[in-house]
Order: sequence, then structure tokens, then C-alpha cells
Amino acid sequence: MELLDIEGLTVELPGAGAARPVLDAVTLRVGRGEVVGLVGESGSGKSTTAKAVLRMLPGDARVSGRVGVDATDVLTLDAGALRELRARRVAMVHQDPRSSLNPVRRIGDFLTERLIHTLGVPKTTAREQALRLLEAVGIVRPAERLRQFPHELSGGMLQRVVIAAALAGDPELLLADEATSALDVTTQAEILAILREHQTTRGLGLLFITHDLHLAAAYCDRVYVMYAGRVVEERGAEQLFGDPRHPYTAGLLGCTPELGDPRPIRPVPGRPPSLDDAFPGCPFAARCPLVEAECETWRPVALEIEGGGSVACRRADLGAASRADSGTASASSSRPSSRPSPSSSSSSSSRKVLT
Repeated sequence: MELLDIEGLTVELPGAGAARPVLDAVTLRVGRGEVVGLVGESGSGKSTTAKAVLRMLPGDARVSGRVGVDATDVLTLDAGALRELRARRVAMVHQDPRSSLNPVRRIGDFLTERLIHTLGVPKTTAREQALRLLEAVGIVRPAERLRQFPHELSGGMLQRVVIAAALAGDPELLLADEATSALDVTTQAEILAILREHQTTRGLGLLFITHDLHLAAAYCDRVYVMYAGRVVEERGAEQLFGDPRHPYTAGLLGCTPELGDPRPIRPVPGRPPSLDDAFPGCPFAARCPLVEAECETWRPVALEIEGGGSVACRRADLGAASRADSGTASASSSRPSSRPSPSSSSSSSSRKVLT
């Protein structure tokens, strides 16, 4: 059984003027010890999917489907069981670490209060455990950092603090929501190495949410691509990067520049849909270079494809060359040579810090 098993998840926000669900029949799975990417433009539903795993949705949201964490249906948990899930079994790392920290409280207060009040660690040992957590995420002089306020630490160091707090409960599943997007590339690589090291040594399932499809292809085992609240493609990372089967996936890859690649950049035409936009057929039809009249009324369903994975497109039988001929830029047949795979970083690289 999968560690995370989302099946047919639909989320609607009544009274918000929405013409369509925020999430529409989303199905997604993460196994133990697996890194799964979730990519798409802003507003596609990536963060909402992660929040649904912790049931952190608005109180008036209408939710249907199933969200399973190791056979536990999150959507049916009572308040006590939900607190236990959030405290120990599933942890989340957000894009902006400052939003998780109180600016007038010290780093030590943030970590020890969580250890004492949420995880039940005795006060006498909370500080020592906080020091070990900071050391585990590559922070030097941890005793000094415990006495500092958030504004005295860099963004990369704060992200390490938030990761330390997330790992405190020894979770089974880690949700990383754009955890490296606001960081420079050097710090990003260090944070990715830290996540990979702990994911490997602890056997965590990791849902890695990002805008960067090239990064997802290099870092993840499998990748889900979302558009307008739906999963449009799910493949192994290498297969998706080498031969994207949905025009939206090919478009995302085609508009991403690469060092040393002379190919022209082809932006995806149009704009991402808002909640005010309703679609009787495929939501990507208005922006798709391969659109046919039938696409306007064909409701996308996930179709299994040869080699594993699925794609929600009528034209899924087209290969990358055929889509390129039709005007959709496709990816190269290999991973980008300009970006080394973060998973290849040695464990020692996770100990490097910016001071």
C-alpha cells in the first residue's frame, strides 16, 4: 500500500465566485522512500493538494474523494487524530520560512516549544534535542543560533530551521511546497541535498512541489503535472522529460531556457485559467497548438500509456516529434546537461552552510 494515496480528490469553495472546483478528481500517490514531483503554473492546485493532506482547507470547503496516509483516511479523522497526524506522521515545509516563525521569538523558542508542547519532549532535554536537529540540517554554531531572532538569519538558514522543525516528529511523509524557490542556486542545492539525505536515511516519502520542471526531472523519481486543478500527466521523471505526452507538459519544457541550448524559447500562449473559467471539455484547449473540435467537449480522463504512467489528452498517441511538428516545443531526449542531478550530491554537501 502507498504511503500517500489520494484518490478522486475534489475541492470546491462555495461563495467564492468559483465556476469550477479548485481541485477536480485529483489522483496522486507517493510510496515509502520515494520522491514524487508535483509541477504546474501558479494556481494549478499544487499547494491546495498538499494542504488537503493535512486538512488545512477553508472551513466552508466542500471536499470529496479520499486522502489516505498509510491506510488512514485523513478526511474522516476526528480532531485528536488529526493533531497526531500533523504532529508526528506528516510534516510540511513552506516556500517562505519567515511565515512559519514568530519574528519576536528566538529560534530556540520556536524549536523547543514545538518539542515540548506538540511532541511531549521533557523540558530538560528539549534544548539538547533542538541542538541536534540544527546540527542535522547543517547549521554551524547551533547554540548561538538558538539565541538569535529570525531577522538575524539568512533565508537559507531559516529554511534549515524550518526543515529541522519538520523532522522533529520523525514523520513518515514530508510535503515540500516550493521549499527552494526563493533561494539562490547554491543554497538551493544545499537544501535539496539535506532533504535527499534525510529522505534516504529515514525512508521518508517526499512530495516535492515546484514550478521548475527541469529540477523535478533531475530530483524526483516520478512527476505529476497539474493544470487547472487536474492532473494532466504522470510519468517517471526520465520518461516525462525525454518524451512529454501532454501538450502542456511539452509547453512547460519548451519555454524553459537551458545553458548551451540554441533552440528558440516558445512560451505557452494565452494565460493560466482562473477559478472564474469553466470548461465543458479540456481546460487546455484554448492554449493548445494541437486542439481539435472534439477537445472542446471531451472531458479529460487519465489514459494509461505504454511504458507506465498516464496522460489526460486525446492526442496522447502522438510522440514528441509529431508534437514538435505541430508547433509545441518538446524536451530534449536527455536530462539537462547544464544542471547536475541534486540527488547525486554527496551527504557531505549538506553540511555546507552560508555564514
